[in-house]
Formats: sequence, structure tokens, C-alpha cells
Amino acid sequence: MKEYFIQNAQDYVGQTVTLKGWAYSFRKGGKIWFLQLRDGTGIMQCVVTKFDADEASFELKNVITQESSVIVTGEIKAEPRSPGGYEMLAAKVELVSLADEYPISKKDHGTDFLMDNRHLWLRSKRQHAIMRIRHTIVKAIRDFFDDREFTLIDTPIFQQAATEGTATLFSTDYFGEKAYLTQSGQLYGEAGAAAFGKIYCFGPTFRAEKSRTRRHLTEFWMVEPEMAYYDLDMNMDLAEEFVSYIVAQVLEHRQPELQTLDRDISKLEAVQAPFPRISYTDAVKVLTENGVEFKWGADFGATDETIISNQFDRPVMVHRYPSAIKAFYMKRDPEDDKQAMALDMLAPEGYGEIIGGSQREDDIEALIRRIKEDGATEEDYAWYLDLRRYGSFPHSGFGLGLERVVAWICGLKHIRETIPFPRTINRLNP
Repeated sequence: MKEYFIQNAQDYVGQTVTLKGWAYSFRKGGKIWFLQLRDGTGIMQCVVTKFDADEASFELKNVITQESSVIVTGEIKAEPRSPGGYEMLAAKVELVSLADEYPISKKDHGTDFLMDNRHLWLRSKRQHAIMRIRHTIVKAIRDFFDDREFTLIDTPIFQQAATEGTATLFSTDYFGEKAYLTQSGQLYGEAGAAAFGKIYCFGPTFRAEKSRTRRHLTEFWMVEPEMAYYDLDMNMDLAEEFVSYIVAQVLEHRQPELQTLDRDISKLEAVQAPFPRISYTDAVKVLTENGVEFKWGADFGATDETIISNQFDRPVMVHRYPSAIKAFYMKRDPEDDKQAMALDMLAPEGYGEIIGGSQREDDIEALIRRIKEDGATEEDYAWYLDLRRYGSFPHSGFGLGLERVVAWICGLKHIRETIPFPRTINRLNP
């Protein structure tokens, strides 16, 4: 049996089709009523008249409720005044399931109420638009790397050691042994790069950060490419091309959803290569020139990142951070050991860091020394050090946080709307 979907309405003009979905809303009159039908791909206005529909279908206006499950059959017509530009002249409306009184109405609801009802809030037009854009971003991520001869390497969720520092680890018992939920797949990605040359991993990551900011989740998705024989500049070239591609794909495929969100697309249209690149030292100068008292060697906070990124109309890449504030695996600048060959990409409009990466340390003695400085042992990273013992090579990579990119592209005020079921410091349900 052929399936029909609202998003393809332009292909059905003049045809009688059957659509299956839910009653998004409705308006009732004397000899006519209007049903806004949603099917997960879009919204279709269905016109139900006393003359064109059978009596049982017409009388459903007296019992139907919001979010009732229905199957509607009728002729599709072009109608510029209707949502999406098309409507259905209904011949038959079948009630599959009558919904109880729906708890989410058009009136304003508090954030806690909406998050408590997240499983229902996802059905709203705005949340639907965000998730469709997220879907396109995920597809763009996979297409970008797949089209450039990268191999997907799935990295473990349970890990034995930290990647991004021990302060933000979720620990768990693993058959009598302590294990941690992954902060990053990077270390395993480096093993993949040694085997395949260019790889990426893409999956959920976990940070036990006691943060209540609009930018943080405790569970989020991250894509992490790792490339053999890439230096820092090549790494930045790839990151720039990658983000440009993602934005272009959303602009091409998700214009209606961007309009639903009232997104200023001129801001996104400006996101084209080349991106500005400034050193950490130059970024500190930007802060001081804008009246911020900032000491060289400190890490940037959210306000600092906003001030820096506000100087540009597209993402800016900040590179060569102080080595003291960066991870042990980041290679030091051969010209200045106080600097790490690191990069962060800051999104415009105050959305902060969306990419963090570096050229990796390929010298085993330097790596062992830094591991010990971090309070760990060679045994903690024995397999990781093997990557340097058996054919060490220059390599680089970065991680892109999916939810921060969704927030930026959609123009959202809070990251909790970027993922179907957000996990924050105070939310584990639904």
C-alpha cells in the first residue's frame, strides 16, 4: 500500500490520497469545519463540509479533541492561504483514538511545566522545527565525512580513564571495577586514525559539570574526526569547511523550519569561508580593548567568548592557547612551549565554543611526562601510549558539540530545546 505524507503535498495535487496523523487544531462552523492535521512531516489543512464528506465524518466535529488520532482521505488542492500552500477537501475522516484533554494549550506555560511534559511538547510546531533542523545537521555531518573518505569508528561508552579531566566524570561500577561514562571518544579515535588514516566517531558523551548555564547539558552528542598527518593549520581548514557545509545544508533544506523559528537567515548566509583566525594572545588583546580585565593564561568564560566572537560576522577560530590550561595530549608549540597547538571555534551571536581541538602530541616521552604531571600513571594509558610506540605520526582532530550547533543555527536561547530529552544537573525525567 502506498504511503502519502504531507511534506510531499506538491506531488499529490489533483489526487485523492489518505493521510494518517493527529488533530493539531481545528475550527468549527455550521456547514464546514477545518482540521489541521499533522503527520510528523508537516501540517495540512483539511476542509470538511456537509456536502463533500460523509455524515459520520462531518459529525466528528462534535467529539474530536486536540491530538486525537485520525485518518483523512480526500483530494489535495493548491491553496496559498493554507499552511504549506496546500489543503485537502476531505471526503472521509476516521477517528482512530480519541485523545484526553491535552495538557499543553496555546497559553503561556512555565519552563518546568513544558520540560515535565517534554514527551508531549515535542509535538508542537516550534519543537518540531528544531528537531527537523537537528536531523538535517546530523545528516550533513555524516555526509560530509562519508564523502571525504573518512571511516566511522564507534568508540566505547564505558571507559577506564579520563579524557577531559577527572572533575567531570560520571563513575559507575563495572563488575567490581570502576568505570566512567565517556567524556570523549578522542583517544580511541586516535587509534582509529592509526589504522584507517581519517576517521570520525559520533555519539553521546557525558560531563558531570555542575553547571546551570544555557550552554550546558550533562549528556550531549559530539562528532570527533581524527586525521593522520594533519597539522594544526590543516585541522583548522577542515573545521572551517565542515561548519560552512553544515550551515549551507540547513539553508538549502530547512527554510520553512527556520521561518517557523523566526531565524534571521542573513546571519547564517554570512557563514562562509574563510573564517577569521586569531591567536589566544590576540584574543586577549580584544578583551582588554573592550574593557575586560583579563590575565594572559586564564581560560575564557562565556562572556569573554561572546565579546571575542562579536567582533566578527561568522565563526572565529582561536588557536595556540596556554598549554597550562589545555589537556595533556595536546602538542606544544615548537616555537613556544608555553603554548599548545589547540583551537577553539567560537560561533557568532554569543553562542560560544562549538568546536574544540588540537594537534596531538606524537612524542611518547613528552606524553608520558604530561600524564604524570596530571597525576596519572603510564599504566592508566598503556594502550594509548602504544600508539606512539608502534609507528607514531603527526595527527590532529577536533570535537563538535551537536547541541550547541543546533542552538546557534536555530537561534535558541537555551540548549535544553536542542535535544529530544535533555539531561541537565536537575533533570533526569522524562
